[in-house]
Amino acid sequence: MKITLIGAGNLATNLGKALFHAGHEILQVYSRTNESAEPLAAVLNSQPIVDLSLLNPQADVYVIAVKDSVLRQLLPDVCAVNPDAVFAHTAGSMPMDCFKDIAVHYGVFYPMQTFSKSREVDFSVIPCFLEASDEKTAHTLQTMAESVSHDVRFLSSVQRKYMHLAAVFACNFTNHCYALAEKVLTMCDVPFQVLLPLIDETAAKVHDLPPRMAQTGPAVRYDTNVIDAQAQLLADDSNLKQIYEQLSKSIHQTTIEEND
Repeated sequence: MKITLIGAGNLATNLGKALFHAGHEILQVYSRTNESAEPLAAVLNSQPIVDLSLLNPQADVYVIAVKDSVLRQLLPDVCAVNPDAVFAHTAGSMPMDCFKDIAVHYGVFYPMQTFSKSREVDFSVIPCFLEASDEKTAHTLQTMAESVSHDVRFLSSVQRKYMHLAAVFACNFTNHCYALAEKVLTMCDVPFQVLLPLIDETAAKVHDLPPRMAQTGPAVRYDTNVIDAQAQLLADDSNLKQIYEQLSKSIHQTTIEEND
């Protein structure tokens, strides 16, 4: 397929590389600045552009991978370039109907993963969640998704909102806990790297066990002696202390609910 990327950020970079290696032709990479568009376009053997009026009307698919806050602003200009093409955004939290009355063939191509420009990922194992306005769009997006991923599913906009929320808990909040753990370790001058085997095993366990069954620690049995002592170590940081106490209560409450 001939594909144009609107965006050159973390997701666009990884998706663009996966599509390129799968044999698709990336016609153009659009970004607001040449500093962003040119490096990715060079990797994808594509044309960098910083002006939407320069969009090539020959693409089969226009993939819009930009911040939610600017997505709606770009759609009228992007969708006007080729009324017969398929247009898809990549946002987890934006509904498909943001294209309504702007495009004829439109949908969503949502790869659920955390992306960084500097880190290569195996796109073949990334779940890709699709939504489509019509059969042409569904077939096009499915064909494109299956060329880069072994896990392709159709979800409604409502389902995708919940999926995105779950991803925030599983990824963003979890990573923030890593940052908080690093902060705690600085109190006793211990490097964060000592936690890596524990982090790896915790993640590995949920491949075999439901998360609720993999849960361990003092909060499961609500051991107040340990919990109170650890909370006291955080007495000088009221925000971190509150997070610790609320998470401990949540873990214990979940354990009670599971045993009822």
